[in-house]
Amino acid sequence: MSLKNKLKNNQLTIGSWIMIGNAMNVEVMALAGFEWLVVDIEHTSIDLQTTENLIRTIQSKNIKALVRVSKNEEVVIKRILDMGADGIIVPMVCSKEDAIKAVNYAKYPPQGKRGVGLYRASSYGTKFEEYKKWVNEELVIIAQIEHIDAVNNIDEILQVDGIDATIIGPYDLSGSMGFPGQFEREDVKDAVQKVLYKCKEYKIPSGFHVVDTNPESIKQKIEQGCTFLAYGIDYFFLRDAAVNGMNRLKSDNLELKIKNEER
Repeated sequence: MSLKNKLKNNQLTIGSWIMIGNAMNVEVMALAGFEWLVVDIEHTSIDLQTTENLIRTIQSKNIKALVRVSKNEEVVIKRILDMGADGIIVPMVCSKEDAIKAVNYAKYPPQGKRGVGLYRASSYGTKFEEYKKWVNEELVIIAQIEHIDAVNNIDEILQVDGIDATIIGPYDLSGSMGFPGQFEREDVKDAVQKVLYKCKEYKIPSGFHVVDTNPESIKQKIEQGCTFLAYGIDYFFLRDAAVNGMNRLKSDNLELKIKNEER
């Protein structure tokens, strides 16, 4: 089943986040069995040429290639989609107007206002009609809910035709409330819960980026009703494996020294 259909049916789908601009890194992440990978060009130094190569690599592994664009802006969105991305995650969607802009920039007329570029997505112009049909049927547009204004305007955002799902950005959301990173505050949790509740009401998949690599954290979000889940970040998996491994070695070595001293 395609990612688009999974979202339509509100079925659980789990992907991860790419912030290291290296094709080998993507190939290693693909071994984990993620259904999609997001190339982040908002908070990294990954340039557009590297992004295109990463999209190719992700898709070569039969995984959907999504891109979190740098901003909700016409040129960057159409360039990313012309490269052949399977979908976009649009940051800082805070209002109905923001959601409409995202759809307009991603969809061709009559639904949107996207200009035509005969590049990789349309097989360099040889399959534009097929690609136009694919855009209508399979392109995924995710609105990132990461500001308290978005929470306050969530009803209007979720009613915009063309938005396939939401994903909560917990750091920026808590930051917009004056408490960056303080996810356990009741008012922050209430804001998150409001989004989850409204997504359920409007039958729009609710998503969350769980940056923690502990699988229990993902399970908690599934229990809360999230179905579009980003699990970890590429370098978080690398960091945690290295740190945990070395801590284990240091601990084992200490225990060995104590045993030797006791003899």
